[in-house]
Amino acid sequence: MSGEGETSKPTGEADKAVRRRSRLKGEFALALLPTLTVLLVFAFVEGLSRQRLLFASLASSAFLIYLDPRHKANTVRTLLFAQVGAALLGFATNALLGGGYLSGGVAMTLIIVLMILFDAMHPPAVSTALSFAFRAGDESNLLLFGLAVGVTATLVLLQRAALWLLKRIEQRR
Repeated sequence: MSGEGETSKPTGEADKAVRRRSRLKGEFALALLPTLTVLLVFAFVEGLSRQRLLFASLASSAFLIYLDPRHKANTVRTLLFAQVGAALLGFATNALLGGGYLSGGVAMTLIIVLMILFDAMHPPAVSTALSFAFRAGDESNLLLFGLAVGVTATLVLLQRAALWLLKRIEQRR
């Protein structure tokens, strides 16, 4: 566990100021990455599973990364801990309690507590926990876990790409 409340603070250079809006062209360039990421994952997940609730979590994560890729809530550590942890908790509560509201409530509460305790707050992970707790269809846990890891890896790559693109846009100012 790290210092108190650090997830809510920007990291690195962003400590000095929240990300400034770029010119319109730069903003559209930054928004293009999460949009394409979500659309590609739509196709991937739809081909393998009926877990459409994952889209909400992925889209939220992708656009938080667009908003401020330097924010601690969007770091690799936070994304991995929160999203994979949420998927695991959702799986576990579904297996133990079934796919009802109790399962969803327990998974959601546990991931919030863990994100606070480990200072790894990434709000879309709450949706991930619910998605896996309420899981639809007969997909195997292994397939769903693979989807969760794939989505998280995609988000990590998106965060890195957004940082690279943001740096290039800021250098042109």
